Amino acid sequence: MTETCGCACAQDTGVSRRKMMLRLGAGMTAAGAALMGVPILGFVLSAFTRPTHAQEWVSIGPIEQFPAEQTRLVVYQNPATRPWDGDTAHVPCWVRRIDEQRFQVFAINCTHLGCPVRWFPESKLFMCPCHGGAFYEDGSHASGPPPRGLFEYQHKIEDGHLMVMGGYLPTLAEPL
Repeated sequence: MTETCGCACAQDTGVSRRKMMLRLGAGMTAAGAALMGVPILGFVLSAFTRPTHAQEWVSIGPIEQFPAEQTRLVVYQNPATRPWDGDTAHVPCWVRRIDEQRFQVFAINCTHLGCPVRWFPESKLFMCPCHGGAFYEDGSHASGPPPRGLFEYQHKIEDGHLMVMGGYLPTLAEPL
């Protein structure tokens, strides 16, 4: 048997300590779920709100900087970049000038596993250091495990500048 003094401190407020802790825990769980759920939902929905490929013509330099019958490494700014992309916004490619008005522009990636290929002018071959893939100067497959030749970018000459279709990086699943 308990006795009460009848003062305000002994009155029942209807909320027990157990109920208060349960509500506090549920509220913190809901806040944590919202903090985790909003970024995840934004990531999932972002695929539907932005274009998959922002392609546009990009100048990689005046045609005078590419001597005839030579292959040079050139880097251009990817038009589909964001401020936080850093060095990945710079896309390297190999430019081969065949004659006065004919060019070939190759993606730097090997068609086997995507390793960067190097140009060896002495042998006139592109070589992949990862698994020994080799490509002729026209980009066709010479030897090794790559299933096809190098990816070739669309290009054109406009106002004395060599332009490439930038904004899309090729893969075996989605070649150029």
